Amino acid sequence: MSRQQSDPTAAEHHELPIAKEALQNTLSHMLPANADDGDLYLEYSSSESLALEEGRVKHVSASTHQGIGARVIKGEATGHAFTDRLEPDALMQAAGSARSIASGCSGINPVHIHASNTAPRLYQAVNPAANIDFSERKSVLEKLDKLARELDPRVRQVFANISSSFSDIHIVRMDGAHMHDARPLVRLNISVVVEENGTRETGSAGGGGRFSLQRLLSGDEPERLVREAVRLATLNLTARQAPAGSMPVVLGPGWPGILLHEAIGHGLEGDFNRKGSSVFADKMGKQVAARGITVVDDGTIAERRGSLTVDDEGTQSHRTVLIEDGILTGYLMDRQNARLMGMRPTGNGRRESYAHPVLPRMTNTFMLAGNDTPDDILASLDRGIYAVNFGGGQVDITSGKFVFTTSEAYYVENGVIQYPVKGATLIGAGHEVLQKVSMIGNDLALDPGVGTCGKGGQSVPVGVGLPTIRIDDLIVGGTEA
Repeated sequence: MSRQQSDPTAAEHHELPIAKEALQNTLSHMLPANADDGDLYLEYSSSESLALEEGRVKHVSASTHQGIGARVIKGEATGHAFTDRLEPDALMQAAGSARSIASGCSGINPVHIHASNTAPRLYQAVNPAANIDFSERKSVLEKLDKLARELDPRVRQVFANISSSFSDIHIVRMDGAHMHDARPLVRLNISVVVEENGTRETGSAGGGGRFSLQRLLSGDEPERLVREAVRLATLNLTARQAPAGSMPVVLGPGWPGILLHEAIGHGLEGDFNRKGSSVFADKMGKQVAARGITVVDDGTIAERRGSLTVDDEGTQSHRTVLIEDGILTGYLMDRQNARLMGMRPTGNGRRESYAHPVLPRMTNTFMLAGNDTPDDILASLDRGIYAVNFGGGQVDITSGKFVFTTSEAYYVENGVIQYPVKGATLIGAGHEVLQKVSMIGNDLALDPGVGTCGKGGQSVPVGVGLPTIRIDDLIVGGTEA
């Protein structure tokens, strides 16, 4: 049966894109009786993007892809094969390859496909680009460009991008359980370049989530993002070089949670801990952070960028407490690592597409709020850095060491912001930083919906979050003479 016979923009699309009998036959031959796990992952995805540069929409793209991933798991071995042909013979070939990769398996396991209990949907199962054509999106981008230049005559360049995607997914597990998910995703990014006296600076802002483009582009959100991008760019024109040395650092709420994601979250993923390569391996039940710190990964928050109704193995999304009051209480688990470690899956088995293997990954990862006010936390700094926004960063999973570059930061003295700084990098180790948090704000915020996480050559959408926190001692790399 051709996938083109179905409509991926339909509000509800539960029909399998290939005959049920063909899938049952494939699973029966693919999964030997002594296999530990296995599944078929059927995907149809479409994406669209418009990009504005130099006052004109220069780049327009639209693409679709479809295919089936076949997976057989035996112990620590995984056989994974895929095909972009949704036909029974191609499916059987992929299944045979997956079975042969997981060596030592024998016998045949009859499978009967049946609908599984459906998890509550966290987003509308509709193509987010429906009912808004390219001309409307083009008009929005042109208005944003015009607004940016009107806000400040120093604006020299404006870059803006509107993107959307829709993935229609079916997962059939080795026991025949059939799960379906339809995932919308939208994002708007704005970046501006300002110039004054030969000095150029850049500011960026963005937002999005699992909802419609119509909702993203209506209201005042696009204008707010433009104003924020211009504010950050012009702020950096007046910024001084950052001081260097060991000092207290206050992290602002929201996007600075990317430090938590990179420096701590990856170290709590199941595969790294099963293999003993994470700094958090064998620390379950032990204190790994200061008292008062609770970190969760929650894939159940409606319409958030990192949320999933079910993960890419068909496990319902969970809210997993990773660290509770400073004590390590959980890891992020896919089905294979959970079985090998004697734990339960947490709904964190993720893959970029049908052509990629499953890895344990984060969804929306954040620290819960505390009792301190942001003003009190800032006032506690005798001399230090207040980091409000971050750019890029790097982390080593084994040691937990990280380096992050700030995109908006301020020098604080005697509890008062003195001036903005640029060129500040934060250097430390995730597990050590957690021990040095002495104040936790009551202002938890999640990021605006722009996070993308890379691991094993795969990229997936994620969310991060943080309240304002004080870190008593952190190395700041700066360029101040």
